[in-house]
Amino acid sequence: MIRNVLAVETSCDETGIALVEQTGTAEAPRFVVHRNALVSQIAAHREFGGVVPSIAKREHIRALPLLLDEVTGGEPAFWERVDAIAVTVCPGLEPALWTGITFAQELAERHGKPLLGTHHMQGHLYSTLLELEPGAKAPSETLTFPAIALIVSGGHTMLLEMESLHSWKKLGETRDDAVGEAYDKVARLLDLPYPGGPEIQKLAESGDPRAIALPRPMAHEKNYDFSFSGLKTAVLYHLRDNPGANRADVAASFQEAAISVLETKLFRAADECGAASVLLAGGVAANSALRSRLARGSAERSLAFAMPPMPYNTDNAAMIGAAAHMALLRGADPLPLEARGRVPM
Repeated sequence: MIRNVLAVETSCDETGIALVEQTGTAEAPRFVVHRNALVSQIAAHREFGGVVPSIAKREHIRALPLLLDEVTGGEPAFWERVDAIAVTVCPGLEPALWTGITFAQELAERHGKPLLGTHHMQGHLYSTLLELEPGAKAPSETLTFPAIALIVSGGHTMLLEMESLHSWKKLGETRDDAVGEAYDKVARLLDLPYPGGPEIQKLAESGDPRAIALPRPMAHEKNYDFSFSGLKTAVLYHLRDNPGANRADVAASFQEAAISVLETKLFRAADECGAASVLLAGGVAANSALRSRLARGSAERSLAFAMPPMPYNTDNAAMIGAAAHMALLRGADPLPLEARGRVPM
């Protein structure tokens, strides 16, 4: 039986290693994160305004041995606790993914452990099930189905309909920019540093979200797809035509438009699918305005609402451990141990 998984995450610009234990049942799994080490590469990429794959690879190579020492704590008996190793294999930046895969393969061979290829976006989905403290009530015990899951990050925006924790179908996704990517691009237009999401949120707090009438792309189309490139372009044109525009108002109006689209699509899907629960996950789920808006909307509709604890919104290894456990619980075959940039859920 695989109970404790050592997980490795290197899909983009965060390096993570975590030890995640799974107990409970397949229908109501309980996850305890015993060790969770994470290093961000933001400082290395900031001057370039985005993630540079070759730099990401270099930083992962540098960080992985240090994080492993932090997680194992130099305990000789540590590896006796580990039943398997999981590593992100897709989707992501392929040079970064290969770094983690190679590192995990060496660990698996050295310590005689099975190696599980794991899907990064499934990690975000199951980050909603992670607990902050051992013994806390398992989030899986509060969810009822069907459920609608909104996954929002720098590279992905998608809606899933879930019949159970182990079964889902994709309702829609972005046709161009993901919402996190739009945040980064608008931040650059406003001369804000990378990453743009936290900077936009901070600036928006002192702005008027109704100051500028920005579009809500595809909000009322009868599908569940998204498009954010037009919203970014509308901000570009507004700044071009209004050189003295109040930057805080621009940030607040952009954020209001983006959240409005996500909220509209999510709750229409929940209504049309007869959902009992709503899940929010991904790096953009760290945005406090989005979290509070969807939590309030769920409460108004008597829907259960789940989102990851704040430490698990951005890329991390704990969520990869949870995804590996969930794949085992549903009997899925491990993914091939090869880096692939884009792989469907």
